[in-house]
Formats: sequence, C-alpha cells, structure tokens
Amino acid sequence: MRVQSIAPNEFNHGETRNAGVAASAGDLIVLTVQDAVPTTAGWLEALTRPLDDDPLVAGTFARQVPSADASALTRWSLDRWVAARAEPRVVGPFARAELESLPPSSRLDVCAFDNVCSCIRREAWLRHPFKRVAIAEDLEWSRDVLVDGWKIAYTPDACVRHSHDRGPAYEWRRTYLVHRRLMELFDLSTIPSVGQLAVSIARTAAAHARVCGRERTPLNAWTRAAALALVWPAGQYLGARDARRGAPERTFAGI
Repeated sequence: MRVQSIAPNEFNHGETRNAGVAASAGDLIVLTVQDAVPTTAGWLEALTRPLDDDPLVAGTFARQVPSADASALTRWSLDRWVAARAEPRVVGPFARAELESLPPSSRLDVCAFDNVCSCIRREAWLRHPFKRVAIAEDLEWSRDVLVDGWKIAYTPDACVRHSHDRGPAYEWRRTYLVHRRLMELFDLSTIPSVGQLAVSIARTAAAHARVCGRERTPLNAWTRAAALALVWPAGQYLGARDARRGAPERTFAGI
C-alpha cells in the first residue's frame, strides 16, 4: 500500500483527488473518505458492476446510511439526499441544451454524484479531471461528463455508513459554500429572497421540532437543532446571493 500525504493547507477537494487518481493504476478508480465504512462484503463489486456492464458509464456512487449513533436530525437530513435512496438509477447522457432546459432543481437531481464513495472510469477522468474548487467537485464533474456523452449510475447495493453531527458554525460554512456552488453550476437558489428566508427559517424550525420530538432527544441535540434551523437557511440564501452578485470567493479551512 502506498500513502500519499497532503499538507492541510494544500488540500483542495478537486486537485487532491486528481493527485490520488494520477498516482493510481487501472481503468477504474475508487474514491472514498476515511470515515465511510462499507456495510457489506460485496460493496466493491456492486460499485464497479455498472462500469463493467456498460462502457458509457463514467462513474458510480454508493448509498449512504447514517452511523449507529447519529442523531435523529442527522438521520432525517441524510435521508433527503439522492445517495440515501433505495432504488438504483442510471442517468444520461444529455445534450447541453437538454440539460439546461431543465428546472435548476432537476439539473441538480440528474447530476447528483457523491465522492464519499464512488468509482470513476480513468478514460472519463482524463477528459474531465476534477476542478480546483472549494466544494462540489463531484457535482461539477458529473455535469461535465453527462454532457460529454457519458452516463452516471447510482448503486445502492454498494452501501457505506457515513454521517456527521457537526456543530452549527461548521454547518453554516459548508452550507454557504455548497449553495454558492449550486448557483454557479445549476442556477439554483433554494431561498432567493429575504422574505423567503424568514419563511424557510420558520418552516425549518418546525420540521426540526417534529423530528426531535419523535424520540427522546437530549437538550444539547435540541439546541443544535434550533441553531441549524437558522444557519442552514441562512447559508443557502447567502451562498446563492453572493454567487449571483459575483462576490469574491470565500474559503474556510477544514471544509
């Protein structure tokens, strides 16, 4: 086994993965994160099978299930992501005009890809290496290969346990960066105005209260849920707003 080290101040989601892929061999490359734990012995075979079966599949990504000790709110939040679904799917390819004719939320849905646990085809990566970006290098890569004649497959039979109960400060920074990128990539603004921000905060707080109220929830989890009801909508609104305005890019260490 070869370990390639990256200094923390040199880490970048796209270029760091490019360095790993470039140092590897083989036609198929598996990308994962250190805390994604496979749930079955056959996860790798399931992850690579669509690429073996169809030469037009550029990449696959695995299902994610929450850690055993994940909070109710974290389980609820993860369940809303494409990579939590039980049904497999294959999307693409798309003509660029066809993709751009879709509503922004649909563009995000069809371009969904997640490097928490994925497998990519070297040929597709050589044509489209990951970009040097603050976050969402996987979504941008998926969009680019889909309009270049490739397909993307979601393979829930490949499953990893992966979730985080992070603090509000971290979640604000990450949400801001993600939603800035969603605006740049798909013209998607989930909360486009201050008025809708106020409505979203109220609705999110109510949803979090329902989720936490379903089971015995400790006080610190209630406090976190209340804070996230503010910072998640605020990050969505401010990230998209700054992208629309062309504000200088921001980076946050550790995201």
